[in-house]
Amino acid sequence: MFGSSSKDSKSSNAAATSLNEKDGVATTVIAKGTTIEGKFGCGENVRLDGAIHGEVKVDKRFVMGEGSYVQGNIVALNAAIKGKIKGDIHVKEALHLMDSAVIEGNITAKTMVVDEGARYNGSCRIGAAAVATPPSTAPAAKN
Repeated sequence: MFGSSSKDSKSSNAAATSLNEKDGVATTVIAKGTTIEGKFGCGENVRLDGAIHGEVKVDKRFVMGEGSYVQGNIVALNAAIKGKIKGDIHVKEALHLMDSAVIEGNITAKTMVVDEGARYNGSCRIGAAAVATPPSTAPAAKN
């Protein structure tokens, strides 16, 4: 299941590439039913199927499964999202919003793919210049 090259799914190549770890790097899994309160940081890949209430910093790939939830800002190298985020997301390289993704916050990424059905409400800055500015640690202004 984790890091295997099994081909038992008929999902699209893009979805399979986004959700399966193929680089042999360790993956931290936060299972469905698990809730983390407070700041969360990891130097490896992270697969979230549960919930995090607080800031998230992942040095490598951050994958959110369907039904997962983050309330807080996220910083990651790459990300594939099928869950819900209530906060800003700053991805240094590639962001993939999959069909069930819901983002309520600002997005910053070098590149982004948005599948049909994915939704986001907030500003969106894409490109190398956008990610050159580190994410703000100040709370987002309320209108």
